[in-house]
Amino acid sequence: MRRLVWIGVMLSACGWLACSSNLRDSSFSSGSSDSGTGGLFGGSDAGGFGSSSGGGGAGCSEAAKLVYVVSDGAELYSFEPASLKFTLKGTLKCPGIATPNSMAIDRSGTAWVNYSDGSLFKVSTKDASCSATPFAPGQSGFKRVGMAFASDTAGSQSETLYVVGIDDLAGRGRGLAKIDLTTFKLTTIGDFSGSLRGLGAELTGTGDAKLYGFFTTSPSATLAQIDKSGAQTSGDKSLTGVNTGLAWAFSFWGGDFWFYTSDGLTPSKVSRLKTSSDGSISTAVANVGGFRIVGAGVSTCAPLTPPK
Repeated sequence: MRRLVWIGVMLSACGWLACSSNLRDSSFSSGSSDSGTGGLFGGSDAGGFGSSSGGGGAGCSEAAKLVYVVSDGAELYSFEPASLKFTLKGTLKCPGIATPNSMAIDRSGTAWVNYSDGSLFKVSTKDASCSATPFAPGQSGFKRVGMAFASDTAGSQSETLYVVGIDDLAGRGRGLAKIDLTTFKLTTIGDFSGSLRGLGAELTGTGDAKLYGFFTTSPSATLAQIDKSGAQTSGDKSLTGVNTGLAWAFSFWGGDFWFYTSDGLTPSKVSRLKTSSDGSISTAVANVGGFRIVGAGVSTCAPLTPPK
């Protein structure tokens, strides 16, 4: 759920990147690991981060339990965190000249993709086919966004699409909002709190009704929980060794957080924060296979605890 920021020479790099990956179905082995701490983000007292049991409730297909990512070459992949396997599903051919910016996945397994011009498309995770929506870009100044669905209550089948407005170049944000997918009206909720106020972020949500942000702080990115009703942030954690770079996204799956980052030139890497156990941060995939991830989505059907 995040975009590639095109700055100066990066515009020319886009053409080089569009021919990105020949990857179709491959697996990766684990990389290096950095020690972390327990407490709120791991161990037996993991608190609000990945400590809930169970899954996202009834009515979920196996496909809806996967993570999905989209590249700056508009390629849609599924990602199975348990096996670290990316599988190409197809290439988005949404109308216009804009490029994918961010993505969220609903409980039916449908992708909702925000494009660089602010438009919003529905995309099939089966074959990457694209359908336009009546969403009007620029509502309340929101154009490029980070986005995610979160359940309205723990275990509920009802969910809401949340977005964070991102201002380009400086990486500043416009705070939290939500989009009604019946009227396609955007309603602002508020700005984040403390040192995260005014910052841009990507989002991921869970089936136990929690919402998290991956914030563009420096030198290391920050993870925090977000109050859905007022946008206040809590439990801020500096992600040592993880920088958002120019292309970033993240997801929560199986009790852990998965971060997809690139400097804009090299292929994305995948970092894992083990909130289900010891709170350590490790490189799960050093190179995803020749493409850069600009959006990642996971539905509220995704498992909340590590698979048995």
